[in-house]
Amino acid sequence: MAQMRLDKFLGEMGIASRSQIKEMARKGRILVNGQIEKKSERKIEPEQDCIEVDGKYVQYTAFEYWMLNKPQGVVSATEDGRYPTVVRLIGEAKRKDLFPVGRLDVDTEGLLLMTNDGGLAHRLLSPKNHVDKVYDARIEGRLPADSKERVEKGLVLEDGTPTLPGRLEILSDQEIRLTIREGKYHQVKRMMEVLGCKVVYLKRISMGALVLDENLAPGEYRALTQEEKQKLGVVQP
Repeated sequence: MAQMRLDKFLGEMGIASRSQIKEMARKGRILVNGQIEKKSERKIEPEQDCIEVDGKYVQYTAFEYWMLNKPQGVVSATEDGRYPTVVRLIGEAKRKDLFPVGRLDVDTEGLLLMTNDGGLAHRLLSPKNHVDKVYDARIEGRLPADSKERVEKGLVLEDGTPTLPGRLEILSDQEIRLTIREGKYHQVKRMMEVLGCKVVYLKRISMGALVLDENLAPGEYRALTQEEKQKLGVVQP
């Protein structure tokens, strides 16, 4: 791995801002390989040098991958002036540049991948890759008899926007499972409106090869397993 400035290293690991790190170095609070380092701009080898701040070892992590069961009332964003964000839920994150891969509405629950791997996010979200996203929904109203066929052909939303072909499973009179390959604004809700129904509860259960862990309650999270990362095509250094 290429060399990195000490202040950039510590900043990426969420220790402090660059100006704060400079002050910490000036006060002798940072050690590099056991020696006090007062120059925060010094170049280091992130994966070889031993960095300590206030006596605690700081390990470098290039990428993080977290599975979150997003709860209602939280927005899929890094910053928001009205609602709490999903980023704040990942209390064990080492990096400060995590972001949600795709969006779930504020009142939608379920699978959300949190990472700082922009390449993986692009592969999962790019329309040309046709990554399946599966949702369970509870609805009000009665679905037409030809609902499955209409979804399989692709619906036209009420504003004239066409959707790609999807797959509809009717689990009960009020419960459905919908598979789509895109993520238009409020898409599941708008698709159900075209079919004369209203979504009253929505939960994403999978995205491509990643399936929501049933043991995660809303608001809970865990790191992806090695197997899950491999299924997503994550190349480990």
